[in-house]
Amino acid sequence: MDLAYYCIPIEFGTPEYDETVRLRYDILRKPLNKSFEEHDLALEYDAIHIACYEVRTMELVGCLILKPAVDGSIKMRQVAIADNVQRKGVGTIMVRYAEAFASKFGFEKMELHARITAVDFYIKNNYSKQGKVFQEVGIDHYYMFKMLNGQ
Repeated sequence: MDLAYYCIPIEFGTPEYDETVRLRYDILRKPLNKSFEEHDLALEYDAIHIACYEVRTMELVGCLILKPAVDGSIKMRQVAIADNVQRKGVGTIMVRYAEAFASKFGFEKMELHARITAVDFYIKNNYSKQGKVFQEVGIDHYYMFKMLNGQ
């Protein structure tokens, strides 16, 4: 039986936000022997923070950040899915939620820097890869994007 998940925006600096920082550390930073510096997190105050929970247990299973840009686009960052629910559809649920959220607020284009290991996931979710591979946080990434609202 599939578990049901739901996503909601959460506020910066709240206990829910702190929980997403722990998940992002465990999934994204710890494997690279990196930590979050206080000044890095302070830069997230004006971002949109999305958390995804398992309905029955209310357990945090995923999170991401949306950072608006001045050109009508929005950047998806720091997408993290708990190990115990990876490959169970949580990422797709979160990405679709983020796209609908961004579209509702008038953003026309979702952009992201995908780790090599996530490129196929984003392609399956109709993102386009552009340019050459580049290094970010010491690992290979591609710039990817998707036009929202069918544009």
